[in-house]
Amino acid sequence: MTATPLRVFVSTGEASGELLAADLIGAMRKCGVPIDADGIGGERLESAGVRLTQRNAGWASMGPLDAIGKIPKLLAVATRMAIALRAHPRDLIVLVDFGAFNLRLARLIRMLGSTTPILYYFPPAAWLDDPKRARTVAELCDPLTAFAHQRDFYQSLGLPISYVGHPLVSTIAARPERPPAPPGGGVVALLPGSRTGEIARHTPRLLNALALLRERRPEISAVLPAIDAAAYAAFEELLRLRSPLPVTLVRSAREALAVADAAAVASGTAVLEAALLEVPTISLYVLSEATAKVARRVYRRRFITLPNLVLDEPVVPELLQEAATPQALADALEHALSAPAEQLADFRRLRAVLGTPETLERCARFALGLAGR
Repeated sequence: MTATPLRVFVSTGEASGELLAADLIGAMRKCGVPIDADGIGGERLESAGVRLTQRNAGWASMGPLDAIGKIPKLLAVATRMAIALRAHPRDLIVLVDFGAFNLRLARLIRMLGSTTPILYYFPPAAWLDDPKRARTVAELCDPLTAFAHQRDFYQSLGLPISYVGHPLVSTIAARPERPPAPPGGGVVALLPGSRTGEIARHTPRLLNALALLRERRPEISAVLPAIDAAAYAAFEELLRLRSPLPVTLVRSAREALAVADAAAVASGTAVLEAALLEVPTISLYVLSEATAKVARRVYRRRFITLPNLVLDEPVVPELLQEAATPQALADALEHALSAPAEQLADFRRLRAVLGTPETLERCARFALGLAGR
């Protein structure tokens, strides 16, 4: 007798969340449970067999000021989704990061009287230590974090939270060991991010850094991932405005990182992907000055990139705001290309801290347990 499919609704707000959600749904299916999944996402989630009831294109923001203008639209979508979920209940709701939307959605779902289990996979603000937000998450959902720090913070407040490690440890194997790039060449992956603001602020700096790097390494080339048609068009226009540069456009960050001798990556999940693949990496991030002023007031940690936060060490060079000049980026990439050994050893330590090959399966079994399977 065929088991009844588990009805799962998934809500994501950007590309990194879609990747994590797609991996989770796939792992749940590998546990032998048929999954009937729908939800909010984009191409990555759709390719994982999730029917899209709402696309999230353009939802991600670069800081709170950028997010303000999107709130009315997102609130309207959250209200519509909560009503639909009440009218046609699922067996499990999975929210992935993106607290600006997903916390509102969870609150509306509960206000309408739904008792459906809500898994908050990657609870928001993992490194901001916000007691009010943590209490809201724990009140409305069953949180499952990938970071020991967030587990410890919730527990310090007496709040329930589960922790099994980071699932990307299960899905990303280190590349075979390779020698450093040849002195006059090599391949660099340029990952400016997927948000419109990230593409606009980071890509010109990265392309200018590549031009400077070519003065030292005439045979250097670059790969640049365009995850959708809009990104592809934006990159083509930026490349057209410059003298010819040896840049190949590809369709995913993983494809770019697979062939790279070093990478320059906008801070986010992609930095962690590069570290787990053991690609020598530098990071950058540039906000508008107004948004940066807000960020400096609310964020007090020494680092912003995930490898540095997890190890509490400057494993990945961080070039932020005015420090992210083309010259500084070129210099940091040159070092990553010519002397990668120490950083690669740190990346191996990072993997050991983050989890085990079974971590993703444990996440999947936790989700299935919430749904009674």
